[in-house]
Amino acid sequence: MQSLISKDKGFYKNVAKIAIPIALQGLITTGVNMMDTIMIGSVGETQLSAVSLANQFISIFQIFCMGIGMGASVLVSRYFGMQDRPALKKTITIMLRLCLAMATLFCVATILFPRQIMLIYTDEEAIITYGIRYLRWSVVSYFLLGLSLTCTIVLRNVKQVRIPLYTSIGAFFINVGANYVFIFGKFGAPEMDVAGAALGTLIARIFEFAVICGYLFIKDKQIGFRIKDLFAPVGVLWKEYIRISIPVLVSDGILALGNNSVAMVIGRLGESFIAANAVTTVTQQLSSVMIQGFSQAGAIVTGYTLGEGDRDKAFRQGYAFLGLGVCFGLIAAGILTAISGLMIAAYDLSEETQAIARQLMWSISIIIVFQATNSIMTKGVLRGGGDTKVLMLADNIFLWVASIPLGALAGLVLHLPAFWIYFALKIDQVLKAVWCVIRLNGGKWIKKIRTESEI
Repeated sequence: MQSLISKDKGFYKNVAKIAIPIALQGLITTGVNMMDTIMIGSVGETQLSAVSLANQFISIFQIFCMGIGMGASVLVSRYFGMQDRPALKKTITIMLRLCLAMATLFCVATILFPRQIMLIYTDEEAIITYGIRYLRWSVVSYFLLGLSLTCTIVLRNVKQVRIPLYTSIGAFFINVGANYVFIFGKFGAPEMDVAGAALGTLIARIFEFAVICGYLFIKDKQIGFRIKDLFAPVGVLWKEYIRISIPVLVSDGILALGNNSVAMVIGRLGESFIAANAVTTVTQQLSSVMIQGFSQAGAIVTGYTLGEGDRDKAFRQGYAFLGLGVCFGLIAAGILTAISGLMIAAYDLSEETQAIARQLMWSISIIIVFQATNSIMTKGVLRGGGDTKVLMLADNIFLWVASIPLGALAGLVLHLPAFWIYFALKIDQVLKAVWCVIRLNGGKWIKKIRTESEI
């Protein structure tokens, strides 16, 4: 096995320039989620549980959009490295059309079937009622979230990382301020509890959409994409998009459904477990923001390097990213262990919920080491190498064959302690970490990306 430490100092500098702004943006986004849960949690555990479960459905859409955007990013980074602007613009066109279609589908489903959506996750009537209120206020957010999210991924792939970061900072303050006003009914506004949380998020989404999409469609000159390009023909490039990007979309889509199956298990373990999981999820996100940044940097840097035609260099960089994954996993575990007590104390929780939350924190602190390693590899290096079909299979085999059945067995049949239920639900992270090392070492993850003339 090659060295996990790259001797190229320029490599780490380049990675840091991409990863740190992305990580900071992730930290801000997590901060928004944390403030949401703290504010709504102060209203009541039932409301906190309702918002948490309603957001599970919205997260399906978000993961689909991430699949659409990250699938496109494989081509965007490679074509950017080749300096093939026409192919780059056509890739963005295909991406945005898919995003709009997906947003329409989720918007219609939320309008027509809000109760059925909540029944997927829980049978507790009080939680369902609050969840329906939250979903109804979130309908428009699908279009705003989808477009701003996918356009953000595109900007990152052409080294425009500051605009998304500054936008997230603005969205943070807007969201927290709007939540304070509408959840608690301040400054003459009505007291809207869960609906106020949804309205605050909607206002922040409008701001994000206006800045991110406005910049890409009007001001950006590196790509030169304009609204008229959304209606332009894409020629035969859609074939390459389907070959490389659709497996990412399918993989992330099925993964989203799998994660929601995990949420369905959690939703039937009682209100205390649901509320504890909502708290620990935010804490996990807070401790692992650097992992997200380096995962996306892995995909971008690998795409650039292969776009320039340097296969050996990409292989060496892959091992360096593997080393970074292990390091950041251990750091995240340490941070999570250090802040878990403070995070639990920040919420108004019952003693039972606090006890469950502490068990979940310990379980997550172990899982996160493996999760960091496989995230930087699967969502970063291997995806950037174009290994999307194999990743699609691996992601879903480990989830559906191991995590979901073992988690259901541990929680719904054996009624094991919360620590072991969560560990079983996340066992796929351990298995994928081992698989990633084997796949990286085999070298078959580097795939050729075709230009339009080669299709």
